[in-house]
Amino acid sequence: MKYFAVIDTNVLVSAALKWKSVPGSIVNLTFNDVIVPLVNKEILEEYRSVLLRPKFHLTEEIVQDIIDEFVSHALDISEKHLDIDLPDPKDRVFYEVTMQARKDEDAYLVTEIIKHFPIKPYVVTPRQMLDIILNATNDNE
Repeated sequence: MKYFAVIDTNVLVSAALKWKSVPGSIVNLTFNDVIVPLVNKEILEEYRSVLLRPKFHLTEEIVQDIIDEFVSHALDISEKHLDIDLPDPKDRVFYEVTMQARKDEDAYLVTEIIKHFPIKPYVVTPRQMLDIILNATNDNE
C-alpha cells in the first residue's frame, strides 16, 4: 500500500541530521516508495534553503542528493490558495498542497510541529505516520 504525504521541512531536517530516527524512518519510507511525498516548487525551495542553513553543517552536495532522491519519488501538486491563518505563514503551502491532494488521495501532512496546523486526523507527527503504516501492515497480514 502507498501513502501520500506532504513532509514538513522540520521532518526532513531531523532526518538529515539523524538518519536513525523516526523522521529518518519517514524519509526512508519515501525513498522506498511506501510514502509518496507530495511537493511543489515552493516546498522544494523551502527544503533547500533550510537544509543549507550554516547551523546544520550540511554541504551543498549532501543537500542536493537528499532533494534529488526525494524528488525522484515525489508527486508534484499545484496548491490552491486557502483562506486560512497559520502561526507561521511559510507553513501555508504545506497545508494547501495537502488539501489539494486530499481531493484525489487520502493524503497526510507529516510535521513535528502539530500546533502550527489545524487539528485534523490527517495532520500527523512522524511517529503517528509510522503507526498508521505499521497498523495497516499488521492488518493485512
